[in-house]
Amino acid sequence: MRAPRAGRDTLFETCGCTPAAFARLAYDLPGVYAVQRSFGREACGADDNSTSCDPTRLPRDQMRFDRLKRREFMTLLASAAAAQPLAAGVPGERMRRIAFLHPYAEGDPEVVARVIAFRQGLEVLGWTENRNILIEHRYSGGDFVQIQAYATELVRSAPDLLVGSGTPITAALKQATDTIPVVFNLVNDPVGQGLVTSLARPGGNITGFSFIDFPLVGKWLEMLKQIAPGVGRVTLIFNPRSTPFYPAFLHELGGAPALLGVELSASPVHDNGETEKVIAAFASESGGGLIAAPDAFINNRRRLIMELSERHRLPAVYGFRQFVSEGALISYGPDTAEIVRHSASYVDRILNGEKPNDLPVQAPTKFELAINLKTAKGLGLTIPATLLARADELIE
Repeated sequence: MRAPRAGRDTLFETCGCTPAAFARLAYDLPGVYAVQRSFGREACGADDNSTSCDPTRLPRDQMRFDRLKRREFMTLLASAAAAQPLAAGVPGERMRRIAFLHPYAEGDPEVVARVIAFRQGLEVLGWTENRNILIEHRYSGGDFVQIQAYATELVRSAPDLLVGSGTPITAALKQATDTIPVVFNLVNDPVGQGLVTSLARPGGNITGFSFIDFPLVGKWLEMLKQIAPGVGRVTLIFNPRSTPFYPAFLHELGGAPALLGVELSASPVHDNGETEKVIAAFASESGGGLIAAPDAFINNRRRLIMELSERHRLPAVYGFRQFVSEGALISYGPDTAEIVRHSASYVDRILNGEKPNDLPVQAPTKFELAINLKTAKGLGLTIPATLLARADELIE
């Protein structure tokens, strides 16, 4: 390795830039390089913006050092370098890289809200995208094969940290690596799914923020009965591959449905065709209601389920507020974007040296009720005043 030549190479090292970038930096610094601009049209062209005006291409005799001592020049250069845009990272600070795997298709309003919330959560903690952190997003659309493929790809790329939303994605990341830290969000029953050892001491390389627990199914039943008193049969529609825990949730409810005068059943579905058949068959008898379980499969088919619910006049309850803004009747659950925003705090702590095992799994404490009044009217439902008073959001 050759020794740097006195003067020029050491100046490049001072600003941490290439010779071309150094020249442009100095060119913009008043009083450092006085570039002779009086060459006329022959040198610069009529608009003074041609490439011949690039200081890196100027002949040596067209540049002169402006009577500055070296120490003064270095001071000015350091100040100028500090003021330059930092899109390429902060000199001397290692750019961190994380990867975020989502259960939605790119552009889905739900995932857009989550990405924005995550970025905002990081910025509050001093992490600015493309300045000191790079975030690579992958959108699986809830496809299990794609989830596995992305999990493998992202682990092989060796990021500093992985972020995953939902149970299938977190399970895939856990299977793919036991060394890269993983922060999950919106995962149901992480202990029961074998993702962590305990909530207080997750164990291994994974921790994060959970979503719901089985008592919420009872709340969905209660609210469905309130908004549609005529409902006597309710089925919970879910995909057993993405959310295998829902039958256990129903079992845990015990006799609670009977106390509400409701017969509760489970309806596993695996594709669009089966979803249509199951809902049509259930709606063939009167007095039915639907719980659309929040899982990757159901969430990505929510518009189909909303359309079928409307066609068969089935009141349905969902777990995500975003769906009510899109036409769903009612939702009750945590603010998903807020959970994702909070997960940025664990990303920050791990990137700053803490271990996932030392960060307990956190559960949401605030739940929100949203009601779409237009959808209710279309189903011929009158919302009780008590339910209206409890609602956090009413959509006309």
